[in-house]
Amino acid sequence: MEIKSYQNQAGALLKEYVLADSFIPYASIIGGLVACKMVYDLTQLISVVHFKSFSSLSKVQRNEWNNRSISTFHAIFITVMSLYFVFWSDLYSDELLAGFVTFRSSSLSTFSLGVSVGYFLADLGMICWFYPSLGGMEYVVHHLLSVAGVAYAMLTGEGQLYTYMVLISETTTPGINLRWYLDVAGMKRSGAYVMNGVVIFFAWLVARILLFIYLFYHVYLHYDQVKQMHNIGLFLVLVVPSVLAVMNLMWFAKIIKGLKKTLTKRQ
Repeated sequence: MEIKSYQNQAGALLKEYVLADSFIPYASIIGGLVACKMVYDLTQLISVVHFKSFSSLSKVQRNEWNNRSISTFHAIFITVMSLYFVFWSDLYSDELLAGFVTFRSSSLSTFSLGVSVGYFLADLGMICWFYPSLGGMEYVVHHLLSVAGVAYAMLTGEGQLYTYMVLISETTTPGINLRWYLDVAGMKRSGAYVMNGVVIFFAWLVARILLFIYLFYHVYLHYDQVKQMHNIGLFLVLVVPSVLAVMNLMWFAKIIKGLKKTLTKRQ
């Protein structure tokens, strides 16, 4: 009876404080940071035992190895949540007559964005700490824009639909990370490496080029609702995706160049 009483009290505290609407953003950010730390440490432990080549890597490479496992974990999580909210959930459906689509949110949508903010903060911290081994200034700019856009949508509930549309682009991250792992493992000339490059090409084209075109088209169709947002939200919805779209095109050009180079060597 005492154990059940403690369980009931713990459940009540969890519901009243941690899962309360006002605490969800902060609890989810902390949860995202803790999850990043756990994934980093687990990757370190598993890699030492199961990957013989891990111990032969340099300190910089080992840090990047662990860092990429974090980004892969986040990418899988936020891609699933983003696809759900954008294409399957009724939350942002035009058929749902529940106010402007730009102001709709839920506890789950806010929580998911908070976890993503926690990841971007953790990853940005690592990029700055190990700069420039984990990425140059373009990665710093990318993460700063991501933190600003995602945090604003999480805290205000504005523009969450467009935030999730942008976050679908994280679907390309596991493929990019796998390519790095194959390279470090000495499998750059393998068929898996070539296939990975082809998959990245099409995934990037869909998630970071075509989807952004759809985002801008959706903003155009719903601009009467978009312009009702606060100035900061309006700025983030219009400017952040535009800057990221330009960066995506620049990186896409590099992907095409690299894929051509790989295919030429295979012939």
